[in-house]
Amino acid sequence: MSKLLNRFLGSGDALARLQDHAARLRRLQVVLERGLPPLLAGLCRVANLKDGALVIAASGGAAAARLKQMTPSLVEHFAQAGHLVQSIKVKVATPEVTQWRRPAPDRHISPTAKASLNAFAATLPADSPLRASLERLALRSKD
Repeated sequence: MSKLLNRFLGSGDALARLQDHAARLRRLQVVLERGLPPLLAGLCRVANLKDGALVIAASGGAAAARLKQMTPSLVEHFAQAGHLVQSIKVKVATPEVTQWRRPAPDRHISPTAKASLNAFAATLPADSPLRASLERLALRSKD
């Protein structure tokens, strides 16, 4: 396994360089958040730094447009913080896609049926999956 990892990384230097780059991006993110208005800071993140060009991903077109307007002052802000950034590129980040889940169905069980389920569940062993399911069904059901 280590031979494969070493061949993939080339040497330990590659991993160290990657860790250094990630740490640098985290520091730049902190500087970016301090240089932006609070609402805009929540919509932007540092994506990369390569050859003095900082890439910032904005979560929408409006945030990207505002960020592009602020690039000259941001370059100066980074310089004052001790980070040599020659230019800033703004990209609109692709939104995260959340999978749609069907809402849980409403379970309507009469109070008598609920009591019967709980009584039956009590007769089953404590570690029984059926007991856990019956108790959960009785707990989640509406009268």
